[in-house]
Amino acid sequence: MTLEEIAEATRAVGLDVLGACPTQEDDGLDGGTIVLLGPAEPGFWHLINQSAEFSDGERDPLDRWSKRVVEELADQLNAHAMFPFGAPPRPFIGWALRSGRAWVSPAGMLVHDVAGLLVSYRGALLLEEALMLPGVGESPCATCEQKPCLTTCPVDALSHQGYDLDACHAFLDSSEGSDCLSAGCKVRRACPVSQSYPRHPAQSAFHMAAFHPKA
Repeated sequence: MTLEEIAEATRAVGLDVLGACPTQEDDGLDGGTIVLLGPAEPGFWHLINQSAEFSDGERDPLDRWSKRVVEELADQLNAHAMFPFGAPPRPFIGWALRSGRAWVSPAGMLVHDVAGLLVSYRGALLLEEALMLPGVGESPCATCEQKPCLTTCPVDALSHQGYDLDACHAFLDSSEGSDCLSAGCKVRRACPVSQSYPRHPAQSAFHMAAFHPKA
């Protein structure tokens, strides 16, 4: 099996391969290849909104959709499904960095070669075999001269020592924070790579509602 064959199977259900890496001893896994999955764009938000999980009124529809679809893919591809939510905890950020398709941006957020700062992982497949993988790429931040991720935050929540979570939440509670809530974090949207990634604003609003739920 090749990585492209896996990608073909994942695209058929609304997901795409956003990276892959060999397992390492500290992963706690018994060899093989980890294939990271995220939304296939454009059209992901429209697709999942037609699913049973988004129609039944129950909590966590996106996680429940992801679990069902990734587990079905794992059965189809003779793999093991893993998720960035639930137990046991999995080191998705470490896997993303090892994939050679994601890096730490100047703002401290993960940046992806295709999804930019809008990258999200819905699950991963662990395959027993060692797949042939592409070489490590270069971070898009290396050639980004303006680096708008460092200057776009309305409250400079990223300019302090680390991330000022309290300042971010306080801004989202204000009337000025409505744009971030309805369309997604301005810093994430400012990334030039993000701007070429066709994620529906309603999906960003969904994630922001989970990050900053209303009282």
